[in-house]
Amino acid sequence: MQLFALGINHHTAPLAVREQVAFDPLRMGQALHDLLRAKPVREAAILSTCNRTELYCAAENPLEAANWLAEYHSLSPQKIHPYLYQHPQRDAVRHVFRVASGLDSMVLGEPQILGQMKQAARFAEEAGTLGTLLGKLFQNTFAVAKEVRSTTAIGANTVSMAAAAVHLSERIFDSIAAQKVLFIGAGEMVELCAAHFAARQPRRLTIANRTLERGADLATRFGGDAMRLDQLGERLAEYDIIVSCTASSLPIIGLGMVERALKARRHRPMVMVDLAVPRDIEAEVSRLDDVFLYTLDDLGQIVESGLESRQAAVVEAEAIITDRVSGFLHWLESREAVPTIRALRDAAERARRHELEHAMKRLARGDDPAKVLDALSHGLTNKLLHAPTHALNQSEGAERAEVSALISRIYRLNAGE
Repeated sequence: MQLFALGINHHTAPLAVREQVAFDPLRMGQALHDLLRAKPVREAAILSTCNRTELYCAAENPLEAANWLAEYHSLSPQKIHPYLYQHPQRDAVRHVFRVASGLDSMVLGEPQILGQMKQAARFAEEAGTLGTLLGKLFQNTFAVAKEVRSTTAIGANTVSMAAAAVHLSERIFDSIAAQKVLFIGAGEMVELCAAHFAARQPRRLTIANRTLERGADLATRFGGDAMRLDQLGERLAEYDIIVSCTASSLPIIGLGMVERALKARRHRPMVMVDLAVPRDIEAEVSRLDDVFLYTLDDLGQIVESGLESRQAAVVEAEAIITDRVSGFLHWLESREAVPTIRALRDAAERARRHELEHAMKRLARGDDPAKVLDALSHGLTNKLLHAPTHALNQSEGAERAEVSALISRIYRLNAGE
C-alpha cells in the first residue's frame, strides 16, 4: 500500500477545466465514501479549492482513482487526463508539504490553503476515510507548514487574491471611495475581499447571501448592509463593483441579468470579479462592452508580479521541506518492519517464559539459587543466539560473508577486539 497524490491545478489546467472537477463541500463525505467503495483505495482525502482539486490516497493503483475522478463528475477520462498530475509516494509527500506551505499556490505563500487542507482532513476524518497513513501525513504536513511560515519570510508582504481584486477595480475606477460594492456569498474569500475593499471606504458595501442573517452579520463588521440572493436581479444595477464567490454549482449571474442591469445604468461601466469554482458569472458576460469581468486566472497574472521578492524565502522553505520529507519517509519505512519486530519480540518472550518456568520449578524443589540463575542465563543466551548461529553455519561462500557482516552489524561486533 502506497501513498500518492493526483489532481489538477492552476498550473496544469485552465479555469474551464478546473470548475468541472470541483467538489461540493456539502457532498464531500458522500464522495469520499464513493471513492473507497468503488475503487481499491484504503484511505482517501479530497482537497477542492478555487485553484486545485486533489486526491490524497493510500492505494495500490493510482490510475483507478484518476478514472474515478472523471467518472464522479460524469466526464470521460480523456477529458481530464491531459491536465492531470500523479505523484508516487516520495513525490506525493513533498507535494502535500509544498501545497500546505503555500509554495504551490497562485499567490506564493498565501495562508488560506493551510486552512483548506485542514478542512480536507476534517472531512476525511468525519467520513471515516482518514486512516493511519493519511492521518500521519496530515499531522506532519501541518507541522511543516507552521515551521515554514514561522522561520522564513514566505508569507511576508503576500499579494493576496483580495488585494488583486482591489487593484483590478482601481484600473477602471479612479477611486473605490466613490463606488458601490456588492459581494455575493459570505465565505472566507468574500470576507477577505470585503476587508480589503472596506479599507478603501467605498460609498456603499453590501453582502448578498442566501441566508440573510449570515450576510447581515458579515456586513455589520464592515459598516455595510445585506440583501437576499434572490434580490440580485432587481438590484444588480445599483452597484459598480461586484465580487462573487459562492459554492453554487450553477452560475448565479447570467448574461440576461447583466444586460438588464447595464440598460438601467445607462451603460455606466461595471467591474465584476468572479472568484468561484465553478464560476458564479456566465462567461458570456465578458463579451459585453461595458463590463470588465475578471476570473481567478486574471487575478493570478496580477499577483505574479510579487514573486521575485519572495524567492529567497522559497529556497529556505524548500530546504525545510526536503528534510521533513526524509523524516516522514523514514517513518513510513519503519512501519514496514513492524511485523518483523513484533515477531522477533514474541519469539524472545516465548524463550524468556520457557526458561523462567524451568527456573521456578528448580527453585521450588530446592536447587541452589545461584546455579538456577546461572542455568537461566545460559539457557536464554543459547536460545537467543541459536537462530543467527545456525544461519551462519548453514551458509557458504558469498552468502556466509553477507550473513556474517549482517550479524556483526546487528550485534555491533568488532572482529579486531
